[in-house]
Amino acid sequence: MIYSTIVASLSINMTMRILRFAGFLFILGVFLSSCKTQKTTTTSSQENRYSEDLTVHRPKAEVVTTADNSKPEDKKPTSYVEPKVAVNKKLDGVLDSISSINLSKNSIDGFTIQVYSGKREEALNAKKTLTNAFPDLQSEVQFTEPIFRVKVGKYYTRLDAQQDYSEVKRFFPAAIIIPEKISIK
Repeated sequence: MIYSTIVASLSINMTMRILRFAGFLFILGVFLSSCKTQKTTTTSSQENRYSEDLTVHRPKAEVVTTADNSKPEDKKPTSYVEPKVAVNKKLDGVLDSISSINLSKNSIDGFTIQVYSGKREEALNAKKTLTNAFPDLQSEVQFTEPIFRVKVGKYYTRLDAQQDYSEVKRFFPAAIIIPEKISIK
């Protein structure tokens, strides 16, 4: 009984060793075959190069020359054509509805430059620095619980904001352009 257990464990160990060795040989073979040097081909003579003259089969373009010394023909004046279907009333109705929708809006989507976001004292210092550096830009401190934000400018497009942003960025490297609703007065 003990002998059969030992023989069984030996055969399992031997089988595992053989499988490991076979796997190693397979991986080694794949590795060695992929490391093979590539053959280089050289053609030093012009004898192997193919060439054929195909100019016979190319289409030939005809050049047309006309002497245009005559005066240009007088164009006939076009007559006015009265439209048969008018869309003015329908178009006026659509434009009126668009106008009423636009009048009901209090704000539009725009952009602003956020210069600072953090503590109150530092926000007030940032606004003071911003006002001294750029007196023509309108800056404001906003409190959104729990942080203070210093914002400058109101722009309709990101491209408009980009010009002032590049100047503000020199004084405030952490400045970013953010989307914001701009109130319409």
